[in-house]
Amino acid sequence: MSAWLPTDLDVPEPLPEGERVLWQGAPAWRGIARRALHVRALAAYFALVAAWTCLTGIADHRPPKEAAAQLGLLAGGGLLVLLLALGFATLVARTTRYTVTTRRVIFRIGVALPITVNLPYAILRGAGLKTYPDGTGDIPLALGGEGRIAFIHLWPHARPWRLSRPEPMLRAIPNAAWVASILASAILDAKPDAASAEAPSSAAAPASPASPQHAPLPPGMPVAA
Repeated sequence: MSAWLPTDLDVPEPLPEGERVLWQGAPAWRGIARRALHVRALAAYFALVAAWTCLTGIADHRPPKEAAAQLGLLAGGGLLVLLLALGFATLVARTTRYTVTTRRVIFRIGVALPITVNLPYAILRGAGLKTYPDGTGDIPLALGGEGRIAFIHLWPHARPWRLSRPEPMLRAIPNAAWVASILASAILDAKPDAASAEAPSSAAAPASPASPQHAPLPPGMPVAA
C-alpha cells in the first residue's frame, strides 16, 4: 500500500515499530466556515434583520439619519461576527492535523488548547463518507464498545447532532473519497474481518450539487500507484 504524504509530517511522538503513516492532511478552511460555522446562514440572518429594520423604519416614518445609524450599527455588527467566524475557521484549518496510519487515526486538534486523539482501528465500529460539490468531504468514525469522547472536546471535528454518542469526523478534507479509500484499505489490512467494521466504501451514485450523498467505497479499493 502506498499513499501521498506531505514532506513535513507532524505526529505527536515517534510511531511504534512497524506502524507507518499512510496519509496526513488538514481541513479546508472554507469547508469549516460553511458547514461547521454556517457563515452563509449568518450572512442571510443579518441581511433579513437589515431588511426588516428598513421596512419598520419606513412604516414608523423614522428620520433618515436615525434609520441610517441603525443600519450602520447592524451592518458593522454582522460584519464583525462574519470576520470572527472566518478567522476562527482559518485557525482551525491551520492548527488541525489528521493522520491515517497502518494502525489508527490520529487527530491533532484544538486552537487554544491543542489535544491529541488516538483512534485505533480495533475500536472503530464503522466509518462513512459524505462528499460536497466543492471537492471536499467528511469522514465520520463511529466508535464501538465503551469508546466515547465528549462532543465539546471534538467540535468542530465531530459529526453534527450526534450528542449522546459523538462520532469523531475528518471534516472538510480535500479529495475525501481518495482519503476514504486509504482508510478503508488500512482498516481491512489491520482487521481482516473488517466487513463488520463497515470501512468507508464508495460505490453509490455520485453526489449531486443540491444534495451531497453518503457514498460507500468498495472495501479493499487500491489507493495510490
